[in-house]
Amino acid sequence: MFKTLSRKLAMVLIPFIGSLLIRLIYMTTKRTFHPPKNIPDEPCVIGFWHGDLLMQPFSYFHWKKDPKIAVMISDHFDGEILARTMSYFGLETVRGSSRKGAARALIQAIKKVKDGYDLGLTPDGPKGPRFSMSDGVVAISQKADCYIVLQTCVPDRYWQLGSWDKFVIPKPFSHIHFYCEEPFKVTGMDMEEAKQLIHDKLMKNSITT
Repeated sequence: MFKTLSRKLAMVLIPFIGSLLIRLIYMTTKRTFHPPKNIPDEPCVIGFWHGDLLMQPFSYFHWKKDPKIAVMISDHFDGEILARTMSYFGLETVRGSSRKGAARALIQAIKKVKDGYDLGLTPDGPKGPRFSMSDGVVAISQKADCYIVLQTCVPDRYWQLGSWDKFVIPKPFSHIHFYCEEPFKVTGMDMEEAKQLIHDKLMKNSITT
């Protein structure tokens, strides 16, 4: 019973406190944005590494003219914490991953795109390996025939967790560069070729240490 109660309490407190801390970090930083020159009006897939997730909503809301996004988040306890945290930033969620509930999540994700939502997801989530590529970004983009926009955030000073994704937390008063690749499509491309293209584009500005 204590475990159940503590989990329920965590569901309420961690997302609220976490969202405040994320905003506080962002407000103290110097920011330089490198948005795409060609911004698609139609829905697109937004890709970023799992360890680079923390500041991604700010990057998206900076360049997207009419922001409307759902983020694919794994369907477990940690995923629920993250989903509730993201809700404080106005982000909806699609629950599932390449490992659990993959087919259901894929159908929901494609439906979201066709309903006019951008879709954010991490190719190497939810459990890696770091910088690995699942099929999700390619499959959704090809089936919905939509653009892909890749985002990376690079702070000059940061903490890095010991987790599999080497999760990056910018330090207060650091300088963050927000990069967005130009939109591109992988419609008609071979799965492995498309995944390699996306991987190489994401790695251009990623923290690899």
